[in-house]
Formats: sequence, C-alpha cells, structure tokens
Amino acid sequence: MNKPALPLESTDTYNDQIRIVLVETTHSGNIGAVARAMKNMGLGNLWLVNPSSFPDEASYARASSAADVLDRAQVVSTLDEALSECVLVMGTSARGRKVPWPVVSPPQAAVTAAEHSSRGPVALVFGRESSGLSNEELQHCHYHIHIPSNPDYSSLNLAMAVQVICYELRMHYLRGLEEEESSPYLDAMLVPGDRGWDVPPATVNEVEGFFGHLEQMLEDVDFHRRDNPRQLMARLRRLFQRAQMDQMEINILRGVLSSAQKAAGAREGVRGKATAARVVDEGQE
Repeated sequence: MNKPALPLESTDTYNDQIRIVLVETTHSGNIGAVARAMKNMGLGNLWLVNPSSFPDEASYARASSAADVLDRAQVVSTLDEALSECVLVMGTSARGRKVPWPVVSPPQAAVTAAEHSSRGPVALVFGRESSGLSNEELQHCHYHIHIPSNPDYSSLNLAMAVQVICYELRMHYLRGLEEEESSPYLDAMLVPGDRGWDVPPATVNEVEGFFGHLEQMLEDVDFHRRDNPRQLMARLRRLFQRAQMDQMEINILRGVLSSAQKAAGAREGVRGKATAARVVDEGQE
C-alpha cells in the first residue's frame, strides 16, 4: 500500500518542532495531500486527531512520495493529547468571532512559530473540512491564524490551507539561512552577473562591437542607410540594452549577423552573374 518515499530534507530542530495538527479529518485523501504539502516545504511532524479513516490506500495515494510523513504521523483521540507537550498553539480560523481573539496573518504566524520553536513544540491546528475548528477548540489556541482569501469565495481546501501556512514557515526558515550562511535560496536570478547565471555579462566593448556589426548588416541588406538613419539604431540600441545580454548571447547574435551577411552576399553574387550573362547574350545578338 505504501509508495516509496523520498527522505525528509533534514531533521532540523526548527522543522521538527513545528507540529501540523489535523482535527477529525473526514476524507483520508486530504491527509495524504497535507503530507505532500508539508514535505514540499521541508516539514514532517504530522498529528491526526480522531481521523475518520487512516491509514488507508487513499491517503498514501494522495501523498505520492511523502509516504514517510504518513508513516511517522501520530494518531491520537483528542486535541488535548496532540497539544499536551506544546509551548504554543495557533489555529486557523475565519474572523468574526463573538469573543475577539488575537489574530495573526500567515507570515506573522511563521515568525511567531519560529520564535517559540526553540522552547518546545509549536502546534498549528487545522479543523474539519466542512466546519473547521469549534469555538471550544479555538479557545485552546494562543493565536488564531487568518488566511486573507477572497471574501466572495473564502473556503480553502484543507491541504491548500496547510500549504499556505507551510510556505510561510519555509520562507521564514530560508530567510534565516540567508542571514546566517549567505546561501542563495531566496536570491533572485534575473540578469547576467546574478549568482547562478551560467555566463558572464557582456562588456561595454562587446556590446558596442555587436551594435557596429548590426548596423553594417542592416546596411548590407538594404534595410538601413547611414546617410538617413532616422531613429532606427537608437531604438534597436534601446531594445538590446534592455535585454542586458551575456557574452554567449552576444556571440550567438553576431553569428546570426554574419550568416545574414553571407546569405545577402551570395544572393548579390547570383544577381551579378545573371546580369553579366544577359550582357553577353545581348552582345552576341
């Protein structure tokens, strides 16, 4: 029944201290989907409170390669059992309770969870698919987490809600690594010169050589006249400068220009031979 599972990313204390708690899940496939969402974000500590059905084929089928998260899952009868060792509890909830409760957004929940995880387990609690957490269950929570979804269609699938929270936990975790190790987990890679780009950026001289070559090619194919340039080269310069080309891209483009010039020269040679042939024929007449 169990599919082979990929190993968890790490046994990092922070990741292991974050406890995802599902209360009375109705559909076992959702448990598998939650396991997959957790493993996507490097988490693996899953607790199930009185699930309707688990373990079963549906949960493992939906988990895909996150079967190890299901293998490690703790199944308990009550929410109190799932929370007994925890130093902080946060439960997902919609706003609008009769008794206002401290409410945080998913990013704020991630920061708060990280701050408390060094002291002990932190529980993030998700309720039933149809009705969420009861008022009594929410009163077990230090904070409520509100996911600001579209008010006209606010209901989230259980695994989707878990994925949102786990993503924020992951982002906060990676930002911490960035500060400590300068690891490029979150760096954008947009242009040559950014960490991870495979080819160095083109130098000014290389780009200027390309522009000179481009202008000559355009003249060779009768598309551009140096004595009446209008704004053609200025606009082409603006276009290619926006691209922030690397050295390989410059070489490729110059190869294209050379091929175009060669093709234009070959056609010109054919036309020249045809003209000469006509002159000879006319002379023979």
